[in-house]
Amino acid sequence: MESLKPIKRSPIRIYFGKKYYRSKRYFDWVFGNKKFSMKKEDQPLKHQVFAHQTLLLRELKNVDMWLQHNKVKNLKIATQKLNKIIIRPGETFSYWRLLGNTTKRKGYVDGMVLHYGKVTTGVGGGLCQLSNLIYWMTLHTPLTITERYRHSYDVFPDSKRSQPFGSGATCAYNYLDLQIKNETNTSYQLIVYLNDTHLVGEWRSETPAIQSYEVYEREHAITMEYWGGYVRHNRIHRKVFNSDKIQIDDEFVTENHAIMMYEPLLEQETVTSKSI
Repeated sequence: MESLKPIKRSPIRIYFGKKYYRSKRYFDWVFGNKKFSMKKEDQPLKHQVFAHQTLLLRELKNVDMWLQHNKVKNLKIATQKLNKIIIRPGETFSYWRLLGNTTKRKGYVDGMVLHYGKVTTGVGGGLCQLSNLIYWMTLHTPLTITERYRHSYDVFPDSKRSQPFGSGATCAYNYLDLQIKNETNTSYQLIVYLNDTHLVGEWRSETPAIQSYEVYEREHAITMEYWGGYVRHNRIHRKVFNSDKIQIDDEFVTENHAIMMYEPLLEQETVTSKSI
């Protein structure tokens, strides 16, 4: 298993590292061979493939609630950018290509940002909740996730967790992106919006879903490392069912390794979630 001993990098190296990787991403956007999804359709596509929602305000240890309220403001802006986007066959959805940079001029405010396992603030903070939601929903569709980055740190203890550990997607403009390619023969549409209490999302399509999915974890483990910390590991899989609810496949999705920023519990529960 991967130990993930923390690597300390100087602020100068972090600054120029971001510049370098952002430049590479801009070059790929302009000169790459991907066809990005950029258009919306006001009318929702006919068939719901999967839907999910996550609570907007959560009390987190040592995190001020004003950061949670600012996160909601940021999510309102971001969801308006992504809501009703269409991914046609052959197109690729890029989280950051659609959102753009999160600047104060666009209305974004300071929100919670996780930086090397520590809670800090940054303009546009909190948008990982949106990328997490989109990634989780996509695991319950035939769409292909072509780029996703795992969270390197497990910052908060499990509290009313309804999804397996490691089933989210971290994001940082623009080099840590979430990209999803439509390799099917039908168009898909992303629906995301906020109600009074939740961030709500759907994938919809032109045709009815012929498969459903159950996402679950395997080989969950916590290891104490030689450098004194704990690392959490697991593998994410999904069961595939046909229209008669008969299992036809069991697919490996990804593996996760994250440095724990809290003392591990003696017992950990395995969590699964079925598509609706």
